Amino acid sequence: MTRTDYDLIVVGGGINGAGIARDAAGRGARVALVERGDLAQGTSSASTKLIHGGLRYLEHYEFALVREALREREKLWAIAPHIIWPLRFVLPYKPGIRPRWLIRLGLFLYDHIGGRKRLPGAKSLDLTRDPAGTVLLPSFTRGFEYSDGWVDDARLVVLNARDAADRGADILTHHDVTNLDQGVDYWTVSLGAPDGVQRRITARAVVNAAGPSVLALLDTAHAPHHFSIRMVRGSHIVVKRLFDHGRAYFCQNDDGRIFFAIPYEGDFTLIGTTDSDHHGPLADVRASAEEIAYLCDAAGDYFRQRITPADVVWSYAGVRPLVDDGSDRPEAATRGYRFERAGHDAAPLVSVFGGKITTYRTLAEGAIAQLADALPMLAGPSWTATKPLPGGDFPADGAPALTAALIHDFPFLSPAHAARLTRLYGTTARTILGAATGHADLGAHFGHDLYAAEVDHLVQREWAQTADDILWRRTKLGLRLSAVQVAALAAYLARLNSPGSPS
Repeated sequence: MTRTDYDLIVVGGGINGAGIARDAAGRGARVALVERGDLAQGTSSASTKLIHGGLRYLEHYEFALVREALREREKLWAIAPHIIWPLRFVLPYKPGIRPRWLIRLGLFLYDHIGGRKRLPGAKSLDLTRDPAGTVLLPSFTRGFEYSDGWVDDARLVVLNARDAADRGADILTHHDVTNLDQGVDYWTVSLGAPDGVQRRITARAVVNAAGPSVLALLDTAHAPHHFSIRMVRGSHIVVKRLFDHGRAYFCQNDDGRIFFAIPYEGDFTLIGTTDSDHHGPLADVRASAEEIAYLCDAAGDYFRQRITPADVVWSYAGVRPLVDDGSDRPEAATRGYRFERAGHDAAPLVSVFGGKITTYRTLAEGAIAQLADALPMLAGPSWTATKPLPGGDFPADGAPALTAALIHDFPFLSPAHAARLTRLYGTTARTILGAATGHADLGAHFGHDLYAAEVDHLVQREWAQTADDILWRRTKLGLRLSAVQVAALAAYLARLNSPGSPS
């Protein structure tokens, strides 16, 4: 058998690729994860940021998908309690869209088909008495409340990649796959490196987890495929905080679609998503003016405080590569996933079609199962459901205690700063703070509570290279820093990344 550089090369640094790389590395495979941009730069940082079963998917009879996702909620919460936590959702009842009995039935199924253990169940609400009703239009008098979860989506990707690297994987960001060539028992993958140098690496198997570019990569490999994908753009807006409590809202539109209004980064509310077929380029996906106006109008049908496009402080969009199941409307297209295997039995190429962030871990197990005959080391037992992601080695409800301990041991930290470090890094926050006894020990201050010690950690341990990597994916401080502060951070990173700078 030919000696190769790796057992497995995973192409695509989104949540599916990072999850597969972690799982395979933990089973003893030599793994490389290749991403042409930054980790989570595409769809995986542009989600609605929910760990959820998908209540609305019950309406499309996707019972197996909903059950799988519901079973994952508490597992993911347990392995990453710093970036995943429970969230209660208020569903105001709006007559004329879905009957009350149907909603009750859906919530009953939601509570009972997924093995819920720690999350509280659904209940009815009197919105004339409950504080959740005070921000809604007076016409909303009845509603329901149920449980799902929140996730920092981009950090979930980065932490899976970090754990993969800790288990021996090579993470190659900013490397573009230019060609895939199959030999008798191995693949040669040609890469364009950031410095412009072309290099080749070899592996016994390849996973194509390129998301919206899955078909383009198959074309590069001259591999046939039987599945098609449907590009569906989901857009979101962020506005100043619409409500003070910690619950989210699940709202039904008159056109049959739904949107969420979710507490976001303390001072903001996240509203989304849309479902629109996407036919344009993938390099720079943005929310259209029409989608922004749609979300503003939809929120105006529920909330007393009217919002307009002028109130939007940030918007973002991502393209979801859904399996094309022939649905007449993009919101009805399945969020399930499929695998397709090509190549020789001794050197398989497995492509991933579809998926959603909540099911990334089980998707990864499915991809591993597709490869086990060619890579025997992958045939071992599943392990990712119980091993914490980096920084997540504390109890699921332990974030407040972790924050309190940081404040005790590092008394110069403000409560808000300590809480932010806990929510991003969990127990790893202590590594960032080191032996600091004051802010001066953390280095240059870039604004809000971002210091050089944190930036250095993100560069050295989390593959961040640019200000956008740090401000919009590793943290969400892009919502808070001024243009002058962003420029100062970019200048610092340029010095840090320049030849001859200390590593």
